[in-house]
Formats: sequence, structure tokens, C-alpha cells
Amino acid sequence: MSRNQDKDKQLLLAQLAKTPIVEAACKHIGLPRSTYYRWRKEDKSFAESCDETIEVSIGRINDLAESQLINAIKDQNMSAITFWLKHHHHRYRNRLEVDARIETMQQELSPDQVELVSKALQLAGISHITEGQDDAK
Repeated sequence: MSRNQDKDKQLLLAQLAKTPIVEAACKHIGLPRSTYYRWRKEDKSFAESCDETIEVSIGRINDLAESQLINAIKDQNMSAITFWLKHHHHRYRNRLEVDARIETMQQELSPDQVELVSKALQLAGISHITEGQDDAK
């Protein structure tokens, strides 16, 4: 691995730590995304480092977003309050109620239908009834 490539990988990891978006990180350091994906494919250690760095960076941004949401709630922002309650309190979640009734109809099969079902079962290898046996019932 060349010194420049190693240096570029370290720069990219540092940028991913700030911004967990591959396209933005590559653009910031002037590296094509295709190079990033080639490096990931060729260097499993680099790929693991990228995954870990992105995961930590996403966690930090999530913490920041939650902090901003809490500040908005403190400022009595109704959208923020509604969002928090819908996602953190079961009584405010969106619910879907389903009311269904199932009616079953008991309908006798016609002799033609019985014969058709019997043939279908025989062809499927499910029924071992031979002709003449079903008449005994």
C-alpha cells in the first residue's frame, strides 16, 4: 500500500467520523466513491474500520438530534412534543383498529363437484380412494 493511499484512508476515516455519509466524506477529501468501495473490497480491515467509524458517528448524530428534540420540547414546540409522544408513549401511537366478521356457509357439493374434487386429489396423490369406494359413504 502506498503512503498516499494509507494517508487518504486515514483522512477518509477522519471525515467519516465527522459525517457518516460516504458520498459527503469522499467529496470533502476529493476522493471518488468508486475508490472508497474498491478499498473496502480489497482491504477487509479498512472496511471494518469504516463500518465502526460510521456506526459511532451515526450514534453521535442521533444523540445530537435527541438533544435538539428535547430542547424543542422545552421551548413548547408542539410538533416536537407530538413526535416524542407518538414514538415514546404507547397511548399516543398511531393505531389501526380492524373489525371483521367472518361468515361461513355450509354448502353441499354437487355430485359433479364431488367427482371433480376426488379426481383432483387422486391426481395430486393425496387421495387413495378409488372409484366405487366413495359411493359407499
